[in-house]
Amino acid sequence: MPWIATLFAAEAIPSAMITFVALLMLLQLGEEWGRATLLCGLLTLPWVLKSFVRAKVERMGHLALQLRLVEGAIFVMLVVLAFSFTGYEARTWYVFASLFVLCMLCAWHELTARQHYEHMLRPPLQRLYNPTKMFASQAVCIVTYGIMIVGVGFLEVFYHNRHDVLTQSWSMSVYVLAGLYLLLVIYNIFAIPGTSHSQYASVRAGRHHHDDNEELSASFRAEVRVLDRIMHKRQWFSVFFALVVMLLPQGLMFHTRVLFFIAPRAMGGLGATLQEIGLAQGTVGVMAFSVGLVLGSWLSQHVIFRGATSEATLRCRQQAAFIVALPLSPLIYWYLSYELPTSLLAMCGATLVAQFLFGFGLNACQPFVSFFSADRYRSTTGYLYIPLVALALLPTMSVSGYLSTLLGFHHFFALNSLAIPFAWTAGAAGIRLLRQKDTLPND
Repeated sequence: MPWIATLFAAEAIPSAMITFVALLMLLQLGEEWGRATLLCGLLTLPWVLKSFVRAKVERMGHLALQLRLVEGAIFVMLVVLAFSFTGYEARTWYVFASLFVLCMLCAWHELTARQHYEHMLRPPLQRLYNPTKMFASQAVCIVTYGIMIVGVGFLEVFYHNRHDVLTQSWSMSVYVLAGLYLLLVIYNIFAIPGTSHSQYASVRAGRHHHDDNEELSASFRAEVRVLDRIMHKRQWFSVFFALVVMLLPQGLMFHTRVLFFIAPRAMGGLGATLQEIGLAQGTVGVMAFSVGLVLGSWLSQHVIFRGATSEATLRCRQQAAFIVALPLSPLIYWYLSYELPTSLLAMCGATLVAQFLFGFGLNACQPFVSFFSADRYRSTTGYLYIPLVALALLPTMSVSGYLSTLLGFHHFFALNSLAIPFAWTAGAAGIRLLRQKDTLPND
């Protein structure tokens, strides 16, 4: 089913633009670090608010038509974004507004694509095609974050004699990306299968019977049970707080690692070019993150740890491995702030290890997400766009620029590394709380 790959590729392009590329756009437009990370944090709000509009999107029906319309709107907004770099004086705010609307459309597309995918395929087929989704999403993420950034760097060299070299380079690159996206839109118009009204209503009514573990995540009764458990037992705050602290080191690192790469060496940064950032962070980093994420998910489903006497013991050991790995990457950047290597190979190697640990450890979020959302996100290709995880990361992502400016990179990474034991403690406490509340089985 080739439409699965192109459907989720069309979703990943704007997502990668907002998550990874927006910060570099704002920095090259002259924004200071603190404001740039704050604006990038605000760009994630549509993902945080997805849960409030999910039911409305589903009630609208005509999912294939919605997908075609929203993909067309995303293409238009990419063109508007490209024009925003050169068409106005107040470029930063026009670029930010274009990105924010793009994120709203991206959140709409994510909701519609997931519902259409689950309505068209039974759970066994969904599990079969999940690797296709992951590969398509990460491949276009490399194109958007890695190859595009390298292209911007080369254009800056090409246009070096122009006074508007930065804006022209970014505008041209986004126009090229919009052209590639248009090809996806045209293909998906014909490739994405439609869902008849009777088939859609049948799925919503639960007439496709599966066993209890394979019911569709959109089941209204399942959501009511989850909300009842959260609201009446008053344990949601403790669980969410544990998740926030567990993700604290990575939230602080999310944008600062890019600031560290692009900052001049006189300011304690690596002084990397856009080409080097695109190769290290956008290509090697994305691939390492994807491998770590997939490996962690595969371990959760297939590997039995030596000495595990029960499924509960196995799951506890798996969660412990994820929690330990998740916050470790600040240590790598703390070391880099000492050495300040000039070798691209060293930059790529450090990024590979750090991003692999991030992707592998991010699987620790799964029990927390299941507690709040049941199995709604069982077929997700990444945790970063789940409302709960996006909300947990938003505050620390937003203030990271101010903190790194105030402390300097070396002291910032040192402080972030000191938060690692707190992240471990919070993760363990959160898992223990979930087990006590019967969200996870006890030993």
